[in-house]
Amino acid sequence: MSGKRYLFTPGPTPVPPQVLAALAEPVIHHRSPDFRPVYERCLARLREVCRTSSEVLLFTSSGTGAFESAAANLVSPGEPHLVVSSGNFGERWAALTKAYGADVDHLRYAWGETPDPDDVRARLLGREAKAVWVVHSETSTGVVADVQALARVAKEAGALIVVDAVSSLGAVPCETDAWGLDVVVSGSQKALMTPPGLGLCAVSDAAHAATGSSPRFVFDWERTRTA
Repeated sequence: MSGKRYLFTPGPTPVPPQVLAALAEPVIHHRSPDFRPVYERCLARLREVCRTSSEVLLFTSSGTGAFESAAANLVSPGEPHLVVSSGNFGERWAALTKAYGADVDHLRYAWGETPDPDDVRARLLGREAKAVWVVHSETSTGVVADVQALARVAKEAGALIVVDAVSSLGAVPCETDAWGLDVVVSGSQKALMTPPGLGLCAVSDAAHAATGSSPRFVFDWERTRTA
């Protein structure tokens, strides 16, 4: 039997013994009646973790897959979007939204700086945006942004707010409904302390209603919600 490994990383994080024990149980077919109550229970508990009454959509993907679901569902070619970045994962928001044809206004800070809501407000006064894309906990630098304040500014301008919470969900407060967050993206392998391979999105009704025209299939929010 292999010895215990200590993972001093933001993710993947060590998996608790009871989770490892559950993984050792016989596989349940994902289209069988036995799987449905397990899946329903997981989705209900994820709403509690995400602090939302909205549906949480679960994908068999990395956190980046959940990232891409947000871009695939919210971006139409030529639409204006504001991306706020101060590290590697903010740059990923910019790359993804550009890949889907967004007209991206990129508010870029030096790595290690903290995004300022007043800068975002000024940017939105000069140029409208369908959505503002931010990182809650920038894993590459350790900076935690004031997402509540950034969301308030986005709402003042009539924009959606999309949050990368991959390394923050379960580690620092992330109040999806109370802060008015429209999309919260996360993954299984960090503070949730389960193996890599699951991506999730908490999606508000406003975000569902703002679906764009980009092609999508596996990451289609409506298909996933219906299924």
